[in-house]
Amino acid sequence: MTTELRYFQKGFGLKAEVQDQLLGDYHSTLVAKLKESGRYELSVPGLTLRVAREFGFCYGVDRAIDYAYETRRKFPDRRIFLVGEIIHNPGVNERLTQMGIEFLTGDEAPEIAFAGLTADDVVIIPAFGVTTSQMASLRALGCVLVDTTCGSVLNVWKRVERYARDGYTSVIHGKHYHEETQATASRALAHGAHYLVVRDMEEAELVCEFVRGTVGADVLRQRFTSAASPGFDPEKHLQRIGVANQTTMLMSESLAIARRLEAVVREASGEEYAKANFLSFDTICSATQDRQDAVVKLLDEGVDVMVVIGGYNSSNTTHLAAMSGRFAPSFHIDGPDEIVSLERIHHQPYGSKERVTGEGWLPTGPVTIGLTAGASTPNRTVGEVIMRILELRGISTDLLPGVAPKPAAVTAKKGEPLPIL
Repeated sequence: MTTELRYFQKGFGLKAEVQDQLLGDYHSTLVAKLKESGRYELSVPGLTLRVAREFGFCYGVDRAIDYAYETRRKFPDRRIFLVGEIIHNPGVNERLTQMGIEFLTGDEAPEIAFAGLTADDVVIIPAFGVTTSQMASLRALGCVLVDTTCGSVLNVWKRVERYARDGYTSVIHGKHYHEETQATASRALAHGAHYLVVRDMEEAELVCEFVRGTVGADVLRQRFTSAASPGFDPEKHLQRIGVANQTTMLMSESLAIARRLEAVVREASGEEYAKANFLSFDTICSATQDRQDAVVKLLDEGVDVMVVIGGYNSSNTTHLAAMSGRFAPSFHIDGPDEIVSLERIHHQPYGSKERVTGEGWLPTGPVTIGLTAGASTPNRTVGEVIMRILELRGISTDLLPGVAPKPAAVTAKKGEPLPIL
């Protein structure tokens, strides 16, 4: 008698079986041609499109989606659930819904979010990971678990767990409401330690002021009510600090925050104290860093307008938009339908939670447009945005080498791949 495995972290060896479906859903012939050219540029009369040399799906996202498709193939007759979104991309999550994968909320307590699950159900852990309490609840229910947590996230967890075991409080550069940061913070709690999440340098400076003694503990408690561990006491729990970060934050800011905190601890308590009570490691994922570096290079080459493509709740995409906006008019869109016309575009400005409509977004006459995409954006979406811009400029995409004409309706039946663009 054999016992069914209940936990999978390395897929099912079915990649070859789902490869055509993945290509159909997410591949773009146009984007492939741009990459193969080595120039990452498309020039036609009056318009130049320059694409960052690193963009779109990273390894961790690619792996997570692959595992989700393999899971559907492995368990064709089982109920399959996903804790929250597998990644922050609306098109990808919609496609998984079409495949019959149901989404569980990650915002409620496990006993509420997981009510109704049984041991016969299959649950996919997203690339962001889940909190320790969520994982414990799922294991207790006996569900089959398919864990797609990104390796870069796991590396941060190891650091935070080390901090916790050694009596350090984790100061995490991230968004306290983000699934990844919540999962990371839970690792500190699991080892009996504390955490504090700082959103940006401004919030980090407030922590520095406390270390210097120029603001009191009550100021920190009030500011970080939703971003600190239960029972967090600044006077007690900021004696030893270990810095970590959400992997998709702006790399330069994460590093600057770590340096700033270390310098202030050294100023306040001396070199020896800092050596014994302050730790920091660069845990920004390489894909995030590569995409940010590629945007800087692209902007240095010169563009008139930047288009940043990705989910509006995608952290790494919003940071690409922030970087772009410092050097050129920048528009963060989640797909081609947001480009209404050459004059009008729907987009989400950096720092805003609201989608707005921009007028006169594309200059008349010869123009150079820069494009990049977050690590959760499929090449297919990037290709569709490029084709949309070309079409609006009156350039027939049918004439582009190696590119199939756009189908009238991009839809597919459950389990079938979408037509390749």
